Amino acid sequence: MPTLWLVLIILALAAVGYVVGRQRALASSGGNAKLLHSLPSYYGANVSFAVIIPAIGLLILWLLVQPAWIQNRVADMIPEGAIPEGATLGLVMSDVERVATGLNLAVEQGAMSEEDASSIRTEFTDVRQRLGEVGVALGSNVDAPVLRAAQRYREMSATGNTWMTVAVLAAALFGFVSSLAVTKAGFRARNTVERVILIMLMVAASIAVLTTLGIVLSMLFETRNFFQQYPWTSFFFGLEWAPDFRGNSNLSIIPLLWGTLYISFIALLVAVPIGLFAAIYMSEYAGPRVRSVAKPLIEILAGIPTIVYGLFALITVGPLLRDYFAMPMGLGESASSVATAGVVMGIMLIPFVSSLSDDIINAVPQAMRDGSFGLGATHSETIRQVVVPAALPGIVGAILLAASRAIGETMIVVLGAGAAAAQFDRGLGELVNPFEAMTTVTVKIVSQLTGDTDFAAPETLVAFALGLTLFVITLGLNVLALYIVRKYREQYE
Repeated sequence: MPTLWLVLIILALAAVGYVVGRQRALASSGGNAKLLHSLPSYYGANVSFAVIIPAIGLLILWLLVQPAWIQNRVADMIPEGAIPEGATLGLVMSDVERVATGLNLAVEQGAMSEEDASSIRTEFTDVRQRLGEVGVALGSNVDAPVLRAAQRYREMSATGNTWMTVAVLAAALFGFVSSLAVTKAGFRARNTVERVILIMLMVAASIAVLTTLGIVLSMLFETRNFFQQYPWTSFFFGLEWAPDFRGNSNLSIIPLLWGTLYISFIALLVAVPIGLFAAIYMSEYAGPRVRSVAKPLIEILAGIPTIVYGLFALITVGPLLRDYFAMPMGLGESASSVATAGVVMGIMLIPFVSSLSDDIINAVPQAMRDGSFGLGATHSETIRQVVVPAALPGIVGAILLAASRAIGETMIVVLGAGAAAAQFDRGLGELVNPFEAMTTVTVKIVSQLTGDTDFAAPETLVAFALGLTLFVITLGLNVLALYIVRKYREQYE
């Protein structure tokens, strides 16, 4: 049974349980709701929770465990001779899953009978032809052992899905019957439901923490594997980025970190003045009508996809900077440059700075403004000498949050600044030239993990070391920004 149907059946049973539980509670009190310990809706909700929680929980657990268990069992069927030279067991298992998916598709579309798809005696050439008829192409490295493993994988998946359906429906029915059995007038349904909701809220609050922990641990393990193959001193203190899957790679983070910080610096040079001035205008000068129009229009910039910004950088900003600045000054002839990515990224960051700064400036007590006016200061002097200094901790926090957002940007850099790492052997002039093409840490993380790569090679594992380093940098900026903002709020609340 498809998983979607199974979920719909559980939800339907929960809906029926709500109605039946509510009616059973009323019947136990003779139809007088005042004799019940809790409102009738609590009794219905208790039955619904008893159906949904164990069934959905078991379904999620089964879906997580079954694929790994089947892969471990099927992997034992792959002999070492069936693994092509230069490949890994993981790549062969990917082929096994692909063939198993193709067999299911061929059976569904009538290109192959169930008996042929399940028989290990089926000739591989016939299977290749049948799957080709339904648009499933198989590579030349897929041979008979892989076919047998795919057929076994398909069989075990079908058996597992059948048992999953039985177990999940049994859990839902058990919850339905057991909850109805305790549904009586004196049952403390409200306490039970509220306790369940409290647990659900605690689980929801823990998801972010557990996700962060999982991200850190996954990067830590792979980073450890990387540093077992590549010296950490060369990674942190080297000056060249030149990955080579044939060996003799130079995998230093310094050239990538320089490009990341340089592009982020230019982006902040664009975003901070414009965003801060826009915030001051909207909070101190603009009337309610202008503010109601201007602020949403500025915040629309935050909702534009970064790929659109990247195209804007590639088609418009890059050629503009090249034709009117770089070439006349003799600083470069390419439209892909640090300045292109930095300017467009700065435009993207304007709403981050302006919206946060606007809220912070509005939080400054009006009494401070009135006191400044009472001493004879003008409006501009009050803003410059009272409002901005009072809001400065919050503004700094907003700038740091924007900086962490800039450091993690990828798509704008790919289209606006290129994919070439900074080269320190060309001298300081080219390193600080804003019209030179450079790339960032995030771009190289993507490039090292895409394509047909060997995940045991240091050239691939370096992506995790780059990601962990970037995570530490952005985490530090976020913590610093939150500390400054929290300190500011404690001062005025």
